[in-house]
Amino acid sequence: MNYIALLRGINVGGNNKISMSELKEAFVEHGFTNVSTYINSGNVLFSSGMADEEMLKNQCEALIKSRFGQDIAVAVISGADLINAMDHAPEWWGKGNDKDMKHNAIFVIPPATAEELIQKVGIAPEYEKIDHFGRIIFWSAPLKTFSRTRWSRIVGTPEYKSVTIRNANTARKLAALACADA
Repeated sequence: MNYIALLRGINVGGNNKISMSELKEAFVEHGFTNVSTYINSGNVLFSSGMADEEMLKNQCEALIKSRFGQDIAVAVISGADLINAMDHAPEWWGKGNDKDMKHNAIFVIPPATAEELIQKVGIAPEYEKIDHFGRIIFWSAPLKTFSRTRWSRIVGTPEYKSVTIRNANTARKLAALACADA
C-alpha cells in the first residue's frame, strides 16, 4: 500500500532540521519501498506491505528518533484516504488563486480525532470556515482577519500537538503524487 508520512514541525524557523535526502535514505534503509519526499516540510511518500497505520506511525517516529535524535510526531495516511479526502473537500476550500485567503489542510494525529479537536478549538464563523473529512480538517480564512480566527491561536495549546498542517497546494500535490503512485 502507498502511504504519506507527514512529519510535524520540522525545518520550521530553523528548528528540528532534517535533510530530506537523509530522511528518504532512512526510510529506504528501514525497508520501505517507493520512497520519495516532497518539499522541505517533512512529507514522505512510501510503500509498505503493512496495513496498520498506527504501527507505521510508531515505526516512523522510532526511525526518526533513532536516526536523527528527535522526537517528531508523525501523521500517516494512506494515499487512497488522502485522495478520497481531497475529493470530499468543501467547495469553498482552496479554490482558485485567491491571494487574499489562507487555506490549510490540518492533518489530525491519532489518537485525537477531527471531531474532538474542532469541538475543543471551536470556530469563529465570522472569520473562518471549517469542515472535515476523516482525519483531515479543511480550514480557510481571509488573510486580513487571520489573527482573529480560533485556529490561528492553536499554536502552543495541547491541541496543537495533535496536528500537522499543510497548505491547500501542498495537500493537493501530495494527493496527486499518491494518485500517480497508485
